[in-house]
Amino acid sequence: MPVIGYLGLFSPSDEVEVISPFRKGLKEAGFDEGRNVSIEFRFAEFDVSRLPTFVAEFVSRKVTVIFAASTAAALAAKTATSTVPIVFATGADPIQSSLVARLNRPGGNLTGVSFFSPQMESKRLGLLNDLVPKADLIAVLLNPTNPFHKSQLKDVNEASRALGLKIHIETASNERNITAAFNAFAQQHAGAVLVGADPYYHRRRALVIDPAVQLRLPAIYEWREFAEAGGLMSYGTVLTEAYRQAGDYVARILKGENPADLPVMQSSKFEFVINLKTARQIGIEVPPSLSARADEVIE
Repeated sequence: MPVIGYLGLFSPSDEVEVISPFRKGLKEAGFDEGRNVSIEFRFAEFDVSRLPTFVAEFVSRKVTVIFAASTAAALAAKTATSTVPIVFATGADPIQSSLVARLNRPGGNLTGVSFFSPQMESKRLGLLNDLVPKADLIAVLLNPTNPFHKSQLKDVNEASRALGLKIHIETASNERNITAAFNAFAQQHAGAVLVGADPYYHRRRALVIDPAVQLRLPAIYEWREFAEAGGLMSYGTVLTEAYRQAGDYVARILKGENPADLPVMQSSKFEFVINLKTARQIGIEVPPSLSARADEVIE
């Protein structure tokens, strides 16, 4: 029976929402866990330093293919082996992050799915401006430990200039700093907040949703899970679809295809979600023109 080594950066509970679509992709391609494929899971519990040890275990175990569920996991797997096939799912640019040399023909033992999350900050900023066009200041929260912090910063600054918006940027990578950042937003009398795309913010959504609601700050986030958890708006790729596609790619390798010949898929399905319950809670009226553009409105 072929064995898949699942390499996760977070905890099992944090990764449930992506493990399910990953399994779905495998099943749609004919692989049922326990029947004709086995999956061995390793979770780093937010500790990047544990990833190399897990990859070494997979290599020693001679797994058939490694699935790296994040950019950090993919980089750790690439460093450890040039022979075991690796399929990744990443919100980063695969070329810029040195995962592959080319998208159309990766050429090595890595391929996967990229959902380009950091590059969407300008789009989110534009939607926020459509919601509160009279806001004098837009607050921005970014994680300085994110590998793509500089590109996010550039994206936000360029977008704010193009839209003629004044922004105030705070950085935070833990709960204490996030609290301090939102206190700064309140002191600056920000009219809305853009929370940058980041795995830590995604896994600890309440930390960036609750203070925005308490301060009655209209906020926009990356994925629909934020809006479902009480965030006002979200715009980004469909995360579950990206991981389903990754499961399909793993299945194709299990059937004998070479990762060097499988082009890196770029997730092209995006969704805009508005939570009207939150809008009422913070006392803001969502323009009908904006609601009409939403893929889903949560009542």
